[in-house]
Amino acid sequence: MAPVAEVLSAESNGNANVGAMGKTKSGKPLKVRSYPKFDSLEEERQYRKQHLAAAYRVFAERGFDEGVAGHMSVRDPILTDHFWLNPLSKHFSQISVSDLILVDEDGTVVIGDEPINAAAFAIHSEIHKARPDVHAACHAHSVYGKAFSVFGRELDMITQDSLRFYKNHSVYPQFGGVVLDREEGRKIAEHLGDGKAIILQNHGLLTVCPMLPDWPGTVLTEGIQVGETVDAASFWFMSLDKTCQAQLLVDAAAQGSGHKKTFIPDEEASFSYQQVGTPEKGWLAFQPYYDEILAKTQGSFLQ
Repeated sequence: MAPVAEVLSAESNGNANVGAMGKTKSGKPLKVRSYPKFDSLEEERQYRKQHLAAAYRVFAERGFDEGVAGHMSVRDPILTDHFWLNPLSKHFSQISVSDLILVDEDGTVVIGDEPINAAAFAIHSEIHKARPDVHAACHAHSVYGKAFSVFGRELDMITQDSLRFYKNHSVYPQFGGVVLDREEGRKIAEHLGDGKAIILQNHGLLTVCPMLPDWPGTVLTEGIQVGETVDAASFWFMSLDKTCQAQLLVDAAAQGSGHKKTFIPDEEASFSYQQVGTPEKGWLAFQPYYDEILAKTQGSFLQ
């Protein structure tokens, strides 16, 4: 197989960064879609809210709902110490843009007329505060994430998809009950560090997507750069849950058969991470799910 650099050497940075290639017979370059640019922060706010609402619908489709447990947030691009999240008692499959709640760093509802999940605030407020680079966070009680979390351990690097989390995930090695104390939220943020995912022991999974200084972004005339996506954070969550499922299957098969697992060496893992674990790839990977839910709902979540 030809090296990636050779295969993509003729591609634009946008294509090469996500492993896309394409050119017509006439020589016209074909460009993969990318995070949009906006003329105003208001447009950016609407985009983030639309994709947050879509992410809730996508999570419902994949069974990540369980009663009123689970929550996702996205930082507001105008009031940057505020974030949007779901009302407590609304099913993920019913959430629309107009349902989203804007809260400040003290948990006061600024926009909306429904209460929020106290655990959501305790966790998300501390993550957004500790990580100014994080614009989105996702947590749900998915089955395979819950099952794997009881071991209180990191994932093995044994599949290509697991490499999305190579040296970029951690474990919160304790369970203190439902997170209603901001101090517990601070501890989770501390263990998350600068990673994109954390396995909460005896609890489940949480993913974020930090903002890189050069992507994605909208540089306004004031020189402000905004960006980053709930899209990527959502895809990391879906991928992490599937990776937990694969790990559980492999571990069970290895124990039953006596066969040893083959681990991916660090050099190959580090190289592959640049193809599968970047924010650009995370954003792009979520777009088919966005398209699917848009078609299935006829855009009802945009209201």
